[in-house]
Amino acid sequence: QVQLVESGGGLVQAGGSLRLSCAASGSIFSCSAMGWYRQAPGKQRELVARMAPGVYTNYADSVKGRFTISRDNAKNTVYLQMNSLKSEDTAVYYCNTFWAGVDYWGQGTQVTVSS
Repeated sequence: QVQLVESGGGLVQAGGSLRLSCAASGSIFSCSAMGWYRQAPGKQRELVARMAPGVYTNYADSVKGRFTISRDNAKNTVYLQMNSLKSEDTAVYYCNTFWAGVDYWGQGTQVTVSS
């Protein structure tokens, strides 16, 4: 069983920054890809950023150059540094991993960007 717990969301003005954290339980963290997704009201959940066990990363076009995903395998934690935030970044952000045929999700953390 894998548990993911996000933190770091909140209210920020446009142009500001936030850093999200996702702490993972279990021993699979260093071997699994980790991702951040978001879901805005009335919209489908979408991929924001994903990081393989090594250094390979990929980002949604809408966040490239503004968001950075990173991981600390010693702490079983993945981060999402969000800079130059825009109102359209407002959403619930979810941490995700896929392991042994199962998708695992955190409970989500709200990010609200005021214009």
